[in-house]
Amino acid sequence: MKKILVACGSGIATSTVARAALEELMADKGIGADKVSFTQTSIPQIPSMANEYDLIVTTARYTEDVGVPVVNGLPFLTNIGEDAVVDKIITLLGFDN
Repeated sequence: MKKILVACGSGIATSTVARAALEELMADKGIGADKVSFTQTSIPQIPSMANEYDLIVTTARYTEDVGVPVVNGLPFLTNIGEDAVVDKIITLLGFDN
């Protein structure tokens, strides 16, 4: 089971939208709740939580190295470039093998 942390400024608003879109798009590619779990948080909480996750998706710019891949999730809010980001996430999690 892979774990994804989805973060936004407050941990509530845009992370909810991004999480829902990501879950749906990954499920469409055959990667459902049996293979990946999602948690939401705020940007300030990332450093204290990162080591528990395989990947972090943020809806705001985040450049700090936390030892876990961080992916820009803005496409899940704009609907522009979602497929490319999902493919990148799938690759980073090792589901493309």
